[in-house]
Amino acid sequence: MGDFEWAGEAFREGAAFTAFDIETTGLYLGTDRIVELGAVKFDRLGVTSRFSVLINPGIPMPPGASRINGIDDVMLKDKAPLEEALPDFLRFIAGSILVAHNASFDCGFINEGLKRYYKGDKAPCGSQGGLWEDGGPEQADCFSSPFRELPNRIVDTLALAREVFPGRTSYKLQALAGEFGIDIKEAHRAMDDARVCMELFTACIKKEY
Repeated sequence: MGDFEWAGEAFREGAAFTAFDIETTGLYLGTDRIVELGAVKFDRLGVTSRFSVLINPGIPMPPGASRINGIDDVMLKDKAPLEEALPDFLRFIAGSILVAHNASFDCGFINEGLKRYYKGDKAPCGSQGGLWEDGGPEQADCFSSPFRELPNRIVDTLALAREVFPGRTSYKLQALAGEFGIDIKEAHRAMDDARVCMELFTACIKKEY
């Protein structure tokens, strides 16, 4: 019996899942910031909605990070900060099971943002407009966070792939995608990485559970 049998059961029963990915200025929670959020909501029948937003980190985009993800200061200068983007993201993922590759990294940055920005009773107004590719719920005038870290159940596809497909030389997302024939359109951009993560998750679940 595998560690993710519960996720397979939830998938078969039609639960909502959200695969998501972030791009950042670097690797360190204390000093680096999120610059992009991408998410794909899906169930056993397929994709139901998508979410994508660029975020002004409030600090310069380091050249090394920019070379990896192709995001630069020009792209970010007119974007809203994370405290305005997070409420829309939290509404998008509400009630779903989260899926991320190396989830401790992505969830760690989201949780750090929640702790940083939502310490009081009221958080900044969160509706930016244009974030929902396929429509979305009505946005409240202002956002009051009921929690300081993600309350969703989480599936880490890194751990899932190691369980379902043992003995691989690399468990990086792009390496696994290439091995299993998952099309990569924009590596290291949040929306496409989220889609690839979703397809890896479904490949693992359908094989093992």
